[in-house]
Parts: sequence; C-alpha cells; structure tokens
Amino acid sequence: MKAVVIGTGYLGRFHAQKYAAMEDVDLVGVVDVDEKRASEVAAETGTRAFTDFHDIVGEADVASVVVPTTLHYQVAMELLANNVHVMLEKPMTTTREEAAQLIELADKKRLVLQIGHLERYNPAIVTLEEKVSQPLFIEAHRLSGFKPRAIDVDVVLDLMIHDIDIVLALVNAPVSEIKAAGVPVLTPRIDIANVRIIFENGCTANLTASRISLKDLRRIRVFQPGCYISADCTQRNNLVVTADRFASDIASSIVPDLITHPQVDVLDMELRDFVRVVRAGSRPRVDGTAGLRALSLALDINESITKSLESAGISDVL
Repeated sequence: MKAVVIGTGYLGRFHAQKYAAMEDVDLVGVVDVDEKRASEVAAETGTRAFTDFHDIVGEADVASVVVPTTLHYQVAMELLANNVHVMLEKPMTTTREEAAQLIELADKKRLVLQIGHLERYNPAIVTLEEKVSQPLFIEAHRLSGFKPRAIDVDVVLDLMIHDIDIVLALVNAPVSEIKAAGVPVLTPRIDIANVRIIFENGCTANLTASRISLKDLRRIRVFQPGCYISADCTQRNNLVVTADRFASDIASSIVPDLITHPQVDVLDMELRDFVRVVRAGSRPRVDGTAGLRALSLALDINESITKSLESAGISDVL
C-alpha cells in the first residue's frame, strides 16, 4: 500500500515516521508548501519531497491530511476525487456543509474517510467506553500550556473537540440544551472555554478546555448508577469505583479499582488501524459521520459562547 503525508508540520512529521516504519506500507512522498521542511522530513523518512500534492496524488492509495484546518476540505476533496483513502486530522473541516460533502463523496466512491480523533485509541478511553453503560453525569478537563503552533482555530475546535467526540460516543441521545462561556486571552480566538451540555435522556456533560494553563491535564470522569469511572488520558489509567446502592452499609460496599495501561504509541495504533480498515473495506472507529457530529456540536458551542459575549457587551474582544 502506498501512502503520502500532506503537511509536514509538528504532527505531520510523526505521521510520516509511522508510515515509514510500517513493513507493508510504502511512504511514496511527503508534501509541504515549505520546501525546506518537506525535504527535511523526506530525508528523515527515506522518501521524496513535494511542495504540491497534485504531483504525487496519482501514486498514493492512502493519505494523511495534516494541513491547517482551513485547507482540510480542499485537500481531502481532491484526494477523494482521485480515489485516495483519507486520514483527515481533526477538526475535519471548518463548516458542516464541507464535512457533509466529504462524507457524501467518500461514500459514493466507497473510500475510507477516517477522522483523527486520536484520543479514541488511548487505552484509558477504550476502557472507559467498555465500562460506561448508563452515563448520568460527565465531567472533562482538557488543559494545556500555550503553543503558538496550534492557534489557527479556537480552543473548542483545537482541544475541547476531543472530549466532545468522546462524550458523543458515550451518550446515545440528542442534545437538548447548551450553555457555554469562553474568552480570548492570548490570541484573538477563544483560549479558555466551558460548556454544560444536557442531553434528551437526562445525561449532563460539563466540559472545560484551556490552552493557556501552566500544566497539562486530560481527564474525563463519568458517573452512572452504582459506579464512578475516570480516565486519565495523560497517565493512561482508569479509576473504577463501584458500590452496592442497596446495601445496608453503602460505605463498606465501595470498591475502588485502579487500572493502569502500558505505554503505547497511540498515533501508530491509529494509523495502523486506518491501513487495516482500508484493506478490509470496513468502517473506521471514527468515521466521517462521527467527525461531523463532533464538529457540529463544537460549532454550536462556539455560537453559544459568541452569544454569551454579546449579551455581556464584550463581543468586541473577538
């Protein structure tokens, strides 16, 4: 199978490294408008460098699209039109309409369109999905230090969208209410945000994301009848606390269980799974429809934040 990586920035370089290390994949090229950067990554991974993906698209079976979000639609659409299976980094596009068009074309051509919600391959999240059956309350914190390379989108589309995707995978119900707040601090876009999402089945999710914190934190906690489950995405462990709600002494029935997972290369797992589903002709863990659901809710959250700022008379900061 022949692969190409389009965009060789911080994350794109890692994509190229993973493909180059796969025994059954031939990395036929890397692409970046920065010729020097493309050449450096090409030399590192033993492949060819291009500045225009049109020069290599005809040779590729699969492609990772790791360009700025504003270019996702244009690049992914042309790849799909040329019968190339696409691994598209999140957020999949900037609008719902663009995302829907990519899904439609991929389905029409029977191509894999996988969205890079990397956290779904984190063993702590895999365990969380296995153990959650009736979520009633979810709380997530995703905090990171400021990184100038990741400011082409706001914090909701940059960081919170990971937890939005996870929550939507856990809660099988439509959203009934959104209440969000956020402010720009170091950039012209929202840098810290919080949202309360209420689902029609009664579940409530409270999500906080910040890209201006002094320390990193990626943790999600889920409460359901008789059970509390947390997933620490950084430490890659789960804490599962169960109790017998009907016991005469509930306190004595509480049983905590810490599940630790070995260190794994989550990006390698994601890309190998992408190659696997292409070969099998099956659907990826995070397909275009899941990517669109997460994007749509993220855009709704941003709209709620904008309205909140306008109602407070401070919309001019955006």
